Amino acid sequence: MKTQFTPLRYLASLLVLMALFMTSCGSKEGKVEGVNMLYGTESKTWKTDKELSSTGDKVKQTDAQEDDRIQFFANGQYNMTSVAGAVNGKYTFDQAGKKITMTPDGAAESNTFDVVTLTDDKLTLKAPTGAELRLEKE
Repeated sequence: MKTQFTPLRYLASLLVLMALFMTSCGSKEGKVEGVNMLYGTESKTWKTDKELSSTGDKVKQTDAQEDDRIQFFANGQYNMTSVAGAVNGKYTFDQAGKKITMTPDGAAESNTFDVVTLTDDKLTLKAPTGAELRLEKE
């Protein structure tokens, strides 16, 4: 018995292949690329995209929080600006461990975050409490 490859079967097969391709190439969430994605060639500014609580619920951003910015420099310095003021400091990035440690100038303690995603245009930091801050390139 000879089977015919009807146009409908051909279209269905094509759609399945396209769906598989889109799924495999889709999201960059969870991908941590090189440290230069953090600061570009010399520096890069990131702005808040969204914030999630430790339970995964979206935290509503105020207008002021949407204006918050963090700029990472190639020399290991950072600058955070908000309506409350500016904070400067130093950071270290452990790519293998997927962690970033930020120490404000004059502070005795530092803050360490898991780097969940780091691509050219997305940065997701996860606090030890489980809360996430999703940033996008400005």
